[in-house]
Amino acid sequence: MHPGLIALIVIGVVVLILAICNIHIVPQAHAYVVTRLGAYLATWKTGVHMTLPFLDQVSKRINMMEQVVDFPPQPVITKDNVRMQIDTVVFYQITDCKLYTYGVTNPIFAIENLTATTLRNIIGDLDLDSTLTSRDIINSKMRAILDEATDMWGIKVNRVELKNIMPPKEIQEAMEKQMKAERERREAILRAEGERNSAILVAEGRKQSMILEAEAEKQSAILRAEAAKEKKIREAEGEAEAILKVQEATAAGIEMINRVAPGEGYIAIKGLETLAKVGDGKSTKLIIPSELQSLAGLVSSASEVAKFGNEGSAE
Repeated sequence: MHPGLIALIVIGVVVLILAICNIHIVPQAHAYVVTRLGAYLATWKTGVHMTLPFLDQVSKRINMMEQVVDFPPQPVITKDNVRMQIDTVVFYQITDCKLYTYGVTNPIFAIENLTATTLRNIIGDLDLDSTLTSRDIINSKMRAILDEATDMWGIKVNRVELKNIMPPKEIQEAMEKQMKAERERREAILRAEGERNSAILVAEGRKQSMILEAEAEKQSAILRAEAAKEKKIREAEGEAEAILKVQEATAAGIEMINRVAPGEGYIAIKGLETLAKVGDGKSTKLIIPSELQSLAGLVSSASEVAKFGNEGSAE
């Protein structure tokens, strides 16, 4: 093979290798900072890019997603001279790749020191109780200060969270005792409230029971009175009905007697029955019809005759 052809083949292979080596694919949510001869050239976004051999260089590969950094506990002193340890968590995102690359030497280290300084300044204006109860306020102040300071570094601070607040051991013990006393106080209050509510419910139950018993007794008395009233009404109605039946029977008997036109013998018999009632001495006053007066006289005369005959026989 001709030496010139071999040289061309070698040159072609080298060029192909260099071309392949200078092809770069930027993945999603990432960016590449490219320099040419050491000077900033461009920021590549997602896609396929190519550099010039020996001239261009990818100086920094940057993750554009939100990132989290957890800093170790920092010593701080409160306004009332209580020393404690607080560790923080910072959520940040890179917004300008050029500023992030050339704005500060070590961005994370810079954020850590800025966080510690800002935390000391904020806690120094608060006492212990305010520090323990004002996490949201401290988080908001730190986020605003850090976001403004890191803007020149191409970084946006989205959130800052106080992860742990660790006061001295003796203060922790005192706080635990205070919390225990508070829990016991609340328990006593709840127990007293429960007993009071139970007593109220028992009293209400007794009251309702007495009301129901009185109402039942009232209804029972009403029903008894109604029953007695109904009984008397029934008895009166029965007596009235009995009297009516007797009167109807008497009227029916008289009507029947009138229909059959009784003879004098029947009337005489009835008269004798009436005289028998007169003679038994039980009736104090009797009204005798005029038709029976003659019969009564006859009977009286017969009685006198019989009495005289008995006396003569005795003599």
